Amino acid sequence: MSNRITELFNIKYPIVQAGMVWCSGWRLASAVSNAGGLGIIGAGSMYPAVLRKHIQKCKLATERPFAVNVPLLYPDVQEIMKIIVEEKVRIVFTSAGNPATWTEYLKKNGITVAHVIANSKFALKAEACGVDAVVAEGFEAGGHNGREETTTMCLVPMICDRVKIPVIAAGGIGSGRAMLAAMALGADAVQIGSAFAVAEESSAHPNFKNSIVGAAEGDTRLRMKKLVPVRLLKNEFADAVGQAEAQGASTEVLVQLLGRARAKLGMFEGDMEQGELEIGQVSAMLDQIRPAAEILSAIWKEFLTEKERISEMRF
Repeated sequence: MSNRITELFNIKYPIVQAGMVWCSGWRLASAVSNAGGLGIIGAGSMYPAVLRKHIQKCKLATERPFAVNVPLLYPDVQEIMKIIVEEKVRIVFTSAGNPATWTEYLKKNGITVAHVIANSKFALKAEACGVDAVVAEGFEAGGHNGREETTTMCLVPMICDRVKIPVIAAGGIGSGRAMLAAMALGADAVQIGSAFAVAEESSAHPNFKNSIVGAAEGDTRLRMKKLVPVRLLKNEFADAVGQAEAQGASTEVLVQLLGRARAKLGMFEGDMEQGELEIGQVSAMLDQIRPAAEILSAIWKEFLTEKERISEMRF
């Protein structure tokens, strides 16, 4: 398949792995890239020196393109950008911040830039800043979400109607059927997080992976809306946040409740009760841990099967 995204990133399939904190190290990124998608190293959970090592290991593990995701509001972003340029990373996905801050710098250094957005206003702003593509991330997604709580089904066509650059759909996509639906809405590709979080190569703790594949419908909720909205798997910490929010807790109280390294505690160290467990609604559809290449292949095959089924329909 060839379209604007496969040509932009020089990849075989229009499938992009999300840059998930504590899940997206070099092993997962290289595995996805080797399978024909675009693997992404998630810099959000890495100190600069750690990121450099992951980039170097990824370059040794794959000859295919890969990217680095950089949350712009995180500390050390200046050092992270310097490392990305020094290590000659060719693709960067920026998120959680103003794309005007770093897009020009990255583009001047020959780097292709995609920016993650959750509403039309920021899609247009990102396009005006010169990004090459946007990721339209709907309410169903794990990790950070938009305050508007717009679902992927509504968000993607709105963004596609407003920008001229390629659009990558994200949020609630973990199957070939969902991928086909996103493409029908106008997307050029899909970004998949939760389904790759449970890949064998994911750096997530086995406890977290097992909790994901054991999740049922309704086991995630959008929390921390006064801070940065994040979708959490149910546990003692998520319940405490929900109770605090129901009682009208202030931003300061929520910050204190969140504390430090809460996501690392759960997703990387495996504390399933006190950790912050970021995952999407599609977790209820995931039922096994398997290699990333197998996950990508299954999604692509189902996409082609469903595409053929619909093409044979009589109207």
